[in-house]
Amino acid sequence: MTEVGLAKEQLDTPVLWVDLNILERNIALLVEHFRRAGVNWRPHVKGVKVPELAHMLVDAGAIGVTCAKLGEAEVMAAAGITDILVANQVVGPRKIERLVRLARTADIKVAVDNAENVNALSQAATEQQVEIGVLVDVDTGMNRTGVQPGPAVVELARQVHAASGLRFLGLMAWEGHTLVHKETDVKHGAIVRAVELLTKMAADCEAAGLPVTIVSGGGSGTYKVTPFLPNMTEIQAGGAIFSDVAYSGWGVETTPCLFVRSIVTSRPAPDRMVFDAGYKALPAWIAQPKPIGIDHIVKYSTSAEHGVITLSEPNLQIKVGDVFDFVVGYTDSTLFLHNQLYGIRNDVVENVWTVSARGMLT
Repeated sequence: MTEVGLAKEQLDTPVLWVDLNILERNIALLVEHFRRAGVNWRPHVKGVKVPELAHMLVDAGAIGVTCAKLGEAEVMAAAGITDILVANQVVGPRKIERLVRLARTADIKVAVDNAENVNALSQAATEQQVEIGVLVDVDTGMNRTGVQPGPAVVELARQVHAASGLRFLGLMAWEGHTLVHKETDVKHGAIVRAVELLTKMAADCEAAGLPVTIVSGGGSGTYKVTPFLPNMTEIQAGGAIFSDVAYSGWGVETTPCLFVRSIVTSRPAPDRMVFDAGYKALPAWIAQPKPIGIDHIVKYSTSAEHGVITLSEPNLQIKVGDVFDFVVGYTDSTLFLHNQLYGIRNDVVENVWTVSARGMLT
């Protein structure tokens, strides 16, 4: 039986849902934001995972999507998304075989930071007579993946450019380390310094005669700054379409529109209430979810199947059976836990989407 057309109040809990009116406004705001900056938008879907939403983003103006894992890219390609960047290293024979197969049906691009990996990609692509787009991953301060800025970036780019079966496209980086800064001026300066490392490497590649068509980076936590810096060509911000408690704390100014609806299952004390959404449905690992309509909260804590709100003063009005919507703490650690995402407009279910890319860890 379809749940489309049901009132929100009729849904069983816990349930993940998105306010479609707000989502559409957020997408329109981001499209216009990146248009004014003069950059392409390639939203990251690691926290979206729903192909129908990816199509919504492309229809609104995104040039394609960014994926964290090859498995996500396979799901998106199977659903008809054709311009895909895997902003990660694809390593090992089985993954490279899958990547080569995917290159037959999609314009697929990958990140590299290792010469041996470049050789393996080249050999597989050449044997299967496909071409794979490649971006050299640059470490601009995140201290995760990437080549350290300097001659090694140009050398790896030169190797990619010369490799059969590969198409050197440019560079990418993620300045996520700058999100720790709360002061606007300090954060802005940190973003500028990180992005300048990336664009300087792009200029060095061009000076070496290498064609740089893509300089990719930026995320939702830096979307107000990075797009407007010189020589960036595309931005990977994706989570800002939903926003949440964490993104709001990182300065994202779109409106939170992703919620988990949960019912009060126990009132063991006047200053404590228990919900049916534990960390399997509504985790608090990155940021505390925010319930709408409950005041004087000291903390929200979770076990596997229970969410517990502790209050600073007694509340005798909220009863067992009352239902509340929580703004999710962090989309990336919440959405993938759910099988379905409900699209709701004016409190009525309009869509029930399968979270098709959840569990795509390889």
